[in-house]
Amino acid sequence: MQRTLDLSALRSFVAVAEAGGVTRAAGLLNLTQSAVSMQIKRLEEALDLTLFIRAARRMALSPEGEQLLSYARRMLALNDEALARMTCGSFEGEIRLGVPHDIVYPAIPGILKRLAAQFPRVRINLVSSFTLLMKDNFARGSLDAIITTEAQPDAGGEILAWRNLVWIGAEGGTAWQRRPLRLGFKDTCIFRPSVQAALEKAGLAWEMAFDGESEQAIEATVAADLAISARLGGNMPVGTTVIETRGALPDLGRLAVCLYAAPTLSGPPAEALLAELRRAYMNGALALAAE
Repeated sequence: MQRTLDLSALRSFVAVAEAGGVTRAAGLLNLTQSAVSMQIKRLEEALDLTLFIRAARRMALSPEGEQLLSYARRMLALNDEALARMTCGSFEGEIRLGVPHDIVYPAIPGILKRLAAQFPRVRINLVSSFTLLMKDNFARGSLDAIITTEAQPDAGGEILAWRNLVWIGAEGGTAWQRRPLRLGFKDTCIFRPSVQAALEKAGLAWEMAFDGESEQAIEATVAADLAISARLGGNMPVGTTVIETRGALPDLGRLAVCLYAAPTLSGPPAEALLAELRRAYMNGALALAAE
């Protein structure tokens, strides 16, 4: 009993069905007419079916041939896709992606996992840093695509979502009630200038409780109720929560989650990555709005 269909014979079968005859199909396949006829004959013998009704100048599909045609097209498409992904240069290489540390979760791990399964020969190198630094690296060509959080994107940026900037502090903490207000931000944090400006406009005294570039140290300081900070809504570090100040602290407004992609970023893996990023952060914005 036949257990495996010959893909070459199926390719000839599809070509004859679509071209309506062996002569034209042979030209499309760059084979001789006798080679195509032999493949069709072997396929019919393997299946013990008549696949074509041979008329005077045209070969029409039999009912069995019509049924096989859809299967043959799907099998060939899957074969060609697998072969292209395993061997084609457009499915290999490196993509350098930058994402701010506070919005890496929960979207990015799943995206990277799915792309690794789809394009095993493509390396996606993730860089997690602050928006200002990533935009500088992107401008220099060190990154191929970046997600940013900023008030408005520069030219070439695409707004994916808007998210509220909220005050965060320790769970059950009181640091937000003390004056001067102690703040925890990295020196290069894009939220820091807007937070300081909002406090000064509200006439609230503040001081920095931390200097440096360690995000973990800042989160530990905030979780210990020694300072407060600000994050995009929905992205809370462990041990912290949104501060319900009831007007005691100024509103911080909202920021855009933006996507920048280099003009040189092209090909199926790049298109798949950009589509995943758009879907993840747009859906994330909808989920946050529903909370």
